[in-house]
Amino acid sequence: MVAIKSVCFVCLGNIVRSPLAEHLFMHKAREKGLAGLVQADSAGTSAWHVGEAPDARMRQVAARHGIVYDGRAHQFKPSDFDRYDLVVAMDTENRNHLLKIARSQEDQQKIHTLREFDPAGGPKAPVPDPYYGGIDGFEEVYQVIERSVKGLLDSLDLDRLASV
Repeated sequence: MVAIKSVCFVCLGNIVRSPLAEHLFMHKAREKGLAGLVQADSAGTSAWHVGEAPDARMRQVAARHGIVYDGRAHQFKPSDFDRYDLVVAMDTENRNHLLKIARSQEDQQKIHTLREFDPAGGPKAPVPDPYYGGIDGFEEVYQVIERSVKGLLDSLDLDRLASV
């Protein structure tokens, strides 16, 4: 894989899965000493929650694991492909949406699913959306995303990235 410097994580509303992935990615990057070398952001494919804070239940679960985050939801736009080296969807529905709005083959090549990097997942495995369930679902999603972002960081060309 090429040296990735910027990643955007994408889910439907940008209030649960993608903001958690963004912050877990940066937390794990800091642990690896890559804080100034990579950057992450998150967005939604829909505009349903634009301007809203991340879901309180996900923030509660994340805080129990030492991850505190905030921010405001925004929608992924075709021009955002210019800002990121890698665009990571939480499931195939969001991946398909990203493929539809991609302007070129270069844009399409940036699109992946997060569970591609999960040793217990695969390219078609979704990060479940816990929005309509109980707190246990949010904990499960935390575990899936943590495993997946660790796998993503492990897959990056870190030697090349550190020397750029």
